[in-house]
Amino acid sequence: MRRTPHLLLFLALALGGCGGCEEDAAASEEGNGEGFAQRGSVGNAEKILARPRTPDGYEIIEAPRRPAREEREEHQTLVREPTSPDPHGGSFSLDEAVEGLGTDGTLVAELNTTLGTIFCDLYAEKVPNTVANFIGLARGKRRWWDARAAEWRRRPAYDGTTFHRVIPDYLIQGGDYLGDGSGTVGYTIPNEPHAELAHDREGLLCMATEGEDGNGAQFFITDGATPDLDEDDRFTIFGRCRNTDIVERIARVPQEGEENRPRTDVMIERVRVRRVRGGAANAVRTPPQLPEGMTPEDLVRSASPGPNENAIPGRPERHEGASPFDPRTFRRPGEERQRVEGN
Repeated sequence: MRRTPHLLLFLALALGGCGGCEEDAAASEEGNGEGFAQRGSVGNAEKILARPRTPDGYEIIEAPRRPAREEREEHQTLVREPTSPDPHGGSFSLDEAVEGLGTDGTLVAELNTTLGTIFCDLYAEKVPNTVANFIGLARGKRRWWDARAAEWRRRPAYDGTTFHRVIPDYLIQGGDYLGDGSGTVGYTIPNEPHAELAHDREGLLCMATEGEDGNGAQFFITDGATPDLDEDDRFTIFGRCRNTDIVERIARVPQEGEENRPRTDVMIERVRVRRVRGGAANAVRTPPQLPEGMTPEDLVRSASPGPNENAIPGRPERHEGASPFDPRTFRRPGEERQRVEGN
């Protein structure tokens, strides 16, 4: 059986780092998500139902918007080529990336998104250079070139970015600070294929690339087996994610255009890396950073009682049937608290 849609999407992915590239008409027609089954589809409905809807039937009403790239070009000049050398001299080690994380436990990446949290085990032993690059960017230890500010930045590169390309049954792609797939970081790292790794399942964390040895910051997570990406070893696999239900949800949000861009941004609020005993399967969401002077207890005291709740000063009780949740540890009662270390 021919895999024409996936072959075309493979070509689009290979150009993921240069979102401004032209794609042929065939890729536009078959790469816009129409060839994939989507939950809540109303593709055969009458015209009155043709307007995009959520899976539970609500009509999606959107304000008209121009492409982000067009709006940005009117107000901003991008300096894509660095005006000074890479501060790291093109080399950044795993030891530098994990400084301060200790040695107890497996390296785990935590991706907090607007649709849920994804935990990924990182393959530091199999692909150390790629993992070092990802961790260094996520933790703000590896400097990267910001074309907007025309300077090398040393701050978390992924926080506040989006998943700018979503393709059901294939992948979700993100990590571009410009938000459209055209962002580069002033340097590239080589591909790092490994004989034991193949794009044979959902939940694989991989590098997007501009071409051979053209990896920068952008990455993708598979939403199914994608064996066509194994043909030339260009898309380095550097981790495996659990919570694939979140990946599926992101891959199936309403999208538009030939670049498969979500109609509503799916934000990567923050990426954190730490060590967890037992790996991603035992990871729990890290608490958010609170404003200076505020404690977790303040969150409890500020909660308003809901229906059937007895308002007790300082700590309202939850109504019967509610799922108790401890905001101080972000774990449910009965769950063993895991020792974690991270930034």
